[in-house]
Amino acid sequence: MKNKAVYLIITLFYFTSCLPRHEIVRQADNRQTDSRPADSRQADSRQTDNRPNSTEPPKTGASTTSPATLKPGTSLAGINYIERYRNIAIEEMERHGIPASIKLAQGLLESGNGSSRLAREANNHFGIKCAGDWGGGRIFHDDDEENDCFRVYQHAEESFRDHSQFLLRRRYEKLFTLDKRDYRAWAAGLKEAGYATNPRYAELLVDLIERYELYQYDQENAGRTVAIPPAVSGRPIRSTEELPIENTAPPTVNKTPVTMKIHEVTEGETAAIIAYRYGITLQELLTINGLKSQELHRGQLLIVSKPD
Repeated sequence: MKNKAVYLIITLFYFTSCLPRHEIVRQADNRQTDSRPADSRQADSRQTDNRPNSTEPPKTGASTTSPATLKPGTSLAGINYIERYRNIAIEEMERHGIPASIKLAQGLLESGNGSSRLAREANNHFGIKCAGDWGGGRIFHDDDEENDCFRVYQHAEESFRDHSQFLLRRRYEKLFTLDKRDYRAWAAGLKEAGYATNPRYAELLVDLIERYELYQYDQENAGRTVAIPPAVSGRPIRSTEELPIENTAPPTVNKTPVTMKIHEVTEGETAAIIAYRYGITLQELLTINGLKSQELHRGQLLIVSKPD
């Protein structure tokens, strides 16, 4: 009997000691979960709401073209150059009538897609020299003569605007009688007027325009409407400004590049290596590109095929 009483006491003690302890644990857990400071929960909420958006669209003007999607004969550096400067080229076309395609092609060619020393150190994208009444900054660089003087600009856009002023001289006045959408005629006119010494300068410009389809920018915001003659439309011509001009039809979009191979110089390449690669002599490479020395720079465009 005494043993049963002892067993009963032990059993009651066990249940009375365990039940409160579980309850205490549960209450402690609840307090730990529910009693966090309000500002901590708000901070967690703010951290969740303010995470960076991984689907943010690319910045305006940035090229989304990848090397795998490049068209033959083009480069990512060239595409990025066009994306960066096409707006200023169009603005200058609307202001002065110089085809945007011509300006962009000259910039690509003269500056090596913006990588030449003159472009990098002087913001000079068109190789314009200090001749005339130039009173701005100067940089010296070997060209037709040793230590030729070239203009320095505060920014590249200033170079694009000065290029327009440069072409407004009497020497190039015949260009402005041409349709601004006839880039072939403009390229030939620049060469005829002596803009560059390269004997195939016009072909280079046309090739770049057609490879990169720069002619599309000659149609954008052209700013001039040509009325249809009365004999066709039955409507009167309102003013002489609306008379049709010669060669107003835009060039056909599907163009075949002129028969010419162009090589874009990469880091470490020499004139001799490039000539050997394309099966021409070093002297032929220098002659067809109008070069007086073997000095090259990254991004420079070279003709690597003999004249037809």
